[in-house]
Amino acid sequence: MIEFVTVNDDDPALAHSPMVRAIGKTFAYIAENGPIGLTPSKAFKRVFVHWAAAEFDWPRLSEAELFSVNKVLNEMDFWPLMDIHDTLIALKIGRHYKSSFRLTKAGQSLVDHPGRLFGVITPFYLFEFDHLRFARMPEQPRGNWDVFLNVLNVEAENGITGRDIDRVFYGTHSTEQYNRDLVSLYAQVLRPLIWTGLLAEHRNMGEWVEDAVFTKTPLWHAALRLDTDDMVKPAIRH
Repeated sequence: MIEFVTVNDDDPALAHSPMVRAIGKTFAYIAENGPIGLTPSKAFKRVFVHWAAAEFDWPRLSEAELFSVNKVLNEMDFWPLMDIHDTLIALKIGRHYKSSFRLTKAGQSLVDHPGRLFGVITPFYLFEFDHLRFARMPEQPRGNWDVFLNVLNVEAENGITGRDIDRVFYGTHSTEQYNRDLVSLYAQVLRPLIWTGLLAEHRNMGEWVEDAVFTKTPLWHAALRLDTDDMVKPAIRH
């Protein structure tokens, strides 16, 4: 069973969530500058995308990294921002009105409440969001969220490589650089956990997912109660 625990707004573990940090900065931007302008296709205008690239400082997608392959940034060039935009609309935290994005009353109630914000966005983003919408080969990973979280709860306590995650879940490890099982698991399970702040990924630029090391963050311990909690050694819990 997956149980989310309410995280207090002042819990320092929330600093581990890229999405909570980014949405909080988006709230502050709107408070200071007014509604965010939209293109005719309802994407955020470049002026905000450029601001977000600098301010969000997204893991593995810093401003410098984004501009190293783009002269200008549209929303589709900054994938996490697209996910945040769509999540805010889907949860009715924000809405489109007269060529602009603005907060709803529900969204206003979440301003300066990062713990409550985390509790609203995380279950939706993990379990309901379409992480395959731009995938060339939209394959579902073998398994389900209950299994994924309970196994990672034990295996990622002290860090586990992508290669070992592949072995734990699927028994054998592909010798090919493109491992469909692990790529699918990364796109639909590991990366969403990283972006919501429950997992941390340690990987040098140029390394494959197999070589990355994944660890649970303090936010995992603060926010989740799982069936395998009694299998995690108390001496090494944070």
